[in-house]
Amino acid sequence: MEGTVKFFNRKKGFGFIAGDDGKDYFVHFTGLSKGTFLRDNDKVSFETDEGERGPKAVNVTLLQKASDRPDLPKEESDSEDSDSEESEDSGVEENEGEY
Repeated sequence: MEGTVKFFNRKKGFGFIAGDDGKDYFVHFTGLSKGTFLRDNDKVSFETDEGERGPKAVNVTLLQKASDRPDLPKEESDSEDSDSEESEDSGVEENEGEY
């Protein structure tokens, strides 16, 4: 099966893939092939399995990085994973001196 990464949080190690069959699949970092790193909008290939809470993707391999996809606008393909370190860090820094 093939699909597109909806989001993948590298810090937490999980995300979701929109399968070409119209279903969403949970993906955990343990389901990634060795050396595979996911970002939003990457095109992937995977096998399906039934998880505790629904369908999940296993044996996930990267087919095409989002940044290499000509069908995506430039700003979408350049987006980082959903858990941007900059936004989290800047929020902490802004609040440190306020207490």
